[in-house]
Amino acid sequence: MKRSEINNIMLEADEFIQKFGFKLPPFAYWSASQFKKKKADASEIIRSRCGWDITDYGCGKFHEMGLFLFTLRNGKLEHLSRGRGMCYAEKLLVSKKDQISPMHTHIVKAEDIINRGGADLIIEVYGSDEDGKFSSQNGGTIYRDGILTQFAPGEKLRLSPGESVTLMPGDWHAFWGDKGDVLIGEVSTVNDDEYDNIFVDDIGRFAEIEEDEDPLHLLVSDYEHWL
Repeated sequence: MKRSEINNIMLEADEFIQKFGFKLPPFAYWSASQFKKKKADASEIIRSRCGWDITDYGCGKFHEMGLFLFTLRNGKLEHLSRGRGMCYAEKLLVSKKDQISPMHTHIVKAEDIINRGGADLIIEVYGSDEDGKFSSQNGGTIYRDGILTQFAPGEKLRLSPGESVTLMPGDWHAFWGDKGDVLIGEVSTVNDDEYDNIFVDDIGRFAEIEEDEDPLHLLVSDYEHWL
């Protein structure tokens, strides 16, 4: 992805988020130079990889297969492993009309996916085989707003604004906005985007960036190289 495209997506997503009364935290609007100056104070933001996250999954077709995310808070894996402390994470996502977030599951993370506003969100779901791998033959059970629900393999769940689904490790899922863009809330156990995403297809989690202009704001994937 070109940096100029990423900058434009940030502006559009921030405007979309604010339409629903959500506000991003102050560090969201730091420039790269401001972030560098505040690096010591922002060590927890950097450690937890909170902030902007825009991906085309390395495929170069953001509007067909991609996702906007902003990580608001994220705990520590060592807290999760001992069952106490900051064991949770929270994100805002924007899934655009017919923009696929591809089929994947997580090794550790359990998550609630919540339609916070906009169009309907479609979530396609499959179960796992005995080894925890994707199975086109298996369905499973999930909670939809606290109600235990069976799903068939490949079933497309429709979430209208206000509705949610709870996905556990081994619940394979892809999602997209139907007939419009969707603001999504994600509440989960500790998030590890570097190692905890398992995709059906051989794709990457983060975008490769062509630096055609300066970053408006840093992505979480920029922290290692820019700070």
